[in-house]
Amino acid sequence: MTHQRSLSEKELMNDLLASEKQVCSAYNTGITEASCQNLRQHLTSCLNDTQNIQYQIFDAMQQRGWYQTKKAQTQDVQSAKTKYNQEQNQLQ
Repeated sequence: MTHQRSLSEKELMNDLLASEKQVCSAYNTGITEASCQNLRQHLTSCLNDTQNIQYQIFDAMQQRGWYQTKKAQTQDVQSAKTKYNQEQNQLQ
């Protein structure tokens, strides 16, 4: 008789979160490679739904203390914004 260990709720949620991230990545690839506007719109809708599910899983894990995040320093946020704006302006 084989004994299979059950996954904990934390392990299941980690697996779900990783899966949702992979699905988001696949939708992004599909959107950028699709030439049909209707398909692009459908995939974009699916991507938005998947991102919402991913956030719900992340939020549930964070509330349980299973996904720790570090608050960004105000200076770091401002620096990133400035860098992004500079790069965006160079592209215009």
